[in-house]
Amino acid sequence: MTAYVFNHPQLGPITLAQTRRARRLSISVKPSGEVRLSFPLWANENQALAFLEERMKWVLKARDRVARKTEQNPPKSYSPEEILRMRSEARLTLPVRVAQLASKHKFNYRGLTFRPSRSKWGSCTLCKEISLSIFLMILPEHLRDFVILHELCHTVHMNHSPEFHALLNQCIGGREKELQQELKTYHIR
Repeated sequence: MTAYVFNHPQLGPITLAQTRRARRLSISVKPSGEVRLSFPLWANENQALAFLEERMKWVLKARDRVARKTEQNPPKSYSPEEILRMRSEARLTLPVRVAQLASKHKFNYRGLTFRPSRSKWGSCTLCKEISLSIFLMILPEHLRDFVILHELCHTVHMNHSPEFHALLNQCIGGREKELQQELKTYHIR
């Protein structure tokens, strides 16, 4: 992966990331307002920047939306003691729950790790190793299960294809969109 910061005249610093995992050009706006432009190996920097220019209005609206959301729901900072408690609780409870859900839905995974990740709830590697954020412990149990099942579905489909969403939706009783919207109301910053 190649990542560097480009200083855009209107948007300010933009992180450009060319990565082999990217299948298409995509833009994301983080809760901090930071903009990230990811692009696959087949695209060059000029194509990526042209894509950014085409979507300038979307980026500005997304930044406004994120700022309003942050105002309504300011980030919570966690003390070192709270982080230790969450890590301990995650290590005690989540391996059992991951194993239960994997068994129930007939998924196979290779390993499980926990990190104090604030950028995402979980991830799954090509080797079927799942990593979960210790901040899952702030979620209600049904949303924890949703995140776990999302990662378990990646052991079958390493993308967000229609097949992936169909599998996830099947595992959670057709409630993917509803649970995804509810999950967006929680922040880990």
